[in-house]
Amino acid sequence: MIVEIGHFALILAFCVAIVQSIVPLIGAHKGWSGWMAVAEPAASAQFLLIATSFAALTYAFVTSDFSLQLVYSNSHTDKPMLYKISGVWGNHEGSMLLWVLILALFGAAAAWFGANLPPSLRARVISVQGLVGLAFLGFILFTSNPFTRLADPPFNGQDLNPLLQDPGLAFHPPFLYLGYVGLSMAFSFAVAALIEGRVDAAWARWVRPWTLAAWIFLTIGIALGSWWAYYELGWGGFWFWDPVENASFMPWLLAAALLHSAIVVEKREALKSWTILLAIMAFGFSLIGTFIVRSGVITSVHSFANDPERGIFILAILAVFVGGALTLYAARAGAMQAKGVFSMVSRESALVMNNILLAVAALVVFVGTIWPLVAEMFWDRKLSVGAPFFEKAFTPFMVILALLLPLGAMMPWKRARLDRAIRPMLPALVLALAVAGFAWSFETGRSMLALVASFLGAWLVFGAFAELWQRAGKTPARLVRLPRADWGKALAHSGLGIVFAGIGLLMAGEMEDIRVANVGEPFTVAGFEITLDNVEQVAGPNFTSTTATMSVRRNGELITVLHPEKRVYPVQAMPTTEADIDNGFLRDIYLVIGDPQAGGGWAVRTYIKPFANWIWAGCMLMSLGGLFSLTDRRYRVAAGARKSRTVPSATPAE
Repeated sequence: MIVEIGHFALILAFCVAIVQSIVPLIGAHKGWSGWMAVAEPAASAQFLLIATSFAALTYAFVTSDFSLQLVYSNSHTDKPMLYKISGVWGNHEGSMLLWVLILALFGAAAAWFGANLPPSLRARVISVQGLVGLAFLGFILFTSNPFTRLADPPFNGQDLNPLLQDPGLAFHPPFLYLGYVGLSMAFSFAVAALIEGRVDAAWARWVRPWTLAAWIFLTIGIALGSWWAYYELGWGGFWFWDPVENASFMPWLLAAALLHSAIVVEKREALKSWTILLAIMAFGFSLIGTFIVRSGVITSVHSFANDPERGIFILAILAVFVGGALTLYAARAGAMQAKGVFSMVSRESALVMNNILLAVAALVVFVGTIWPLVAEMFWDRKLSVGAPFFEKAFTPFMVILALLLPLGAMMPWKRARLDRAIRPMLPALVLALAVAGFAWSFETGRSMLALVASFLGAWLVFGAFAELWQRAGKTPARLVRLPRADWGKALAHSGLGIVFAGIGLLMAGEMEDIRVANVGEPFTVAGFEITLDNVEQVAGPNFTSTTATMSVRRNGELITVLHPEKRVYPVQAMPTTEADIDNGFLRDIYLVIGDPQAGGGWAVRTYIKPFANWIWAGCMLMSLGGLFSLTDRRYRVAAGARKSRTVPSATPAE
């Protein structure tokens, strides 16, 4: 009965989405306040109905209701409760239900917290959001119904993919979807502004908090996915330029560009057309990511589905929304004339360069991701684009961005002098050079990568706080009184610097050792003495494990005892590798146990990973910086909203 209620609620949500998509839009066009007022209750009703549907599906997973096809295919009675719950979104149908739930949540949030918006703009934003929800609700109901029943329910299920039975993967998709889907709000604001014919400073102030929230969630989601790949896959890497990894990275780059571009619109009434285009393309790339994950056109360990028919449906959604928005964008081009004038050396120019670098970097990732598909379609050639291409093509843009970021932040609006911008940054430059020299002296391989990474990381960190010092008038007491947005920017830029340093130092100094190890016989890697003490069979709740006990010593002193595992999940007959890691501030000791060897002993992989944890610490610091900025009062009240100015429109604004 509960499952049927969930299915019925989903159908009702589809009907409500039709009303939400049409009635407020007509009301805004005609200036009918009653019709515009329908937007708020419709958005709230859609969210509550989808939440009911999602709760019903979760209940079916928690109670192991194997009469439901989805539960049978992705759960098992022996599975731990955490993975029963995460199994709800660990599949195509359930993850799409989570997608529309978050989409409806953002639409309802616009209704609940959008009191400062003009009624016509709010109605249009919620209506566009409802239209996106309508498309995906139709996709679920007609091609991906999560409530399909089985005629003869089995006694047990087929279990969840063992790779997904991990805490990192339990929380990674929800955060990632909050970022992906959160960008739909920037899209809805952009389309609403195009319909209304108004893009001004007030619009930029309204759209920035939604974009910032999406960027924060996307940052956390990407970091969790990277962390999972690092310790769960057993390959010792944090990023593999996998198509699905790239699918989340491209919207992140464009969202970062959108955040910086919206600042120029807000402060200087410039870059209006470019900002609108970024808002459209950021969500467009989120839809492209959805297509990649669910169509089967590109193979990935992360893919949810391999169904071309579903892929065609998603491609149609992509074409309609992005194509329609770009058509509207072309029609409204004349109504988005820039008013601010600025010189080649100014903060505006620095932000333009920032946007160009981020957008081109996203384009490089996009080309590398789809090129194998293009080559197969047009030339019948099977190609593989791997890490070497991305590292060579992507890295230069990030290096230039890191060099320019602190300087650009110090420049005044409209017109600046380069020498005046550089002068306050000289202490930061000296400190960054000192850190680079220190890293060079301690890095035994004398790697240029380590030198550059440590310099860029230190330059971003010291540069961010040099800017704070200048904003505070070089007075410590005024530092604490600076707006939260200033502190947030400094933390986010510092986090980026720590990520740069972590990646470069890790890639420059990591060491790998693969060997056959015998029980009781120590071996040495990078000065660490490692001994395979014991290997035993251990029974888990829904798996069997070959667990090793390995001690690590240095200069005869015991540092840690690690227990890497090799698990086998009997239901799916699938093995997984569970590395064990001694995490440290300056290095990780990473051990993996493999298969027993014919001549005796066990295959063992050892990695020494310097500064690995700096990567995820930097990501968390970036997210914390975004959160600080989001709590700034100026974001919450949309200050300056009453100063909005309207440009000529083909449709009435009210």
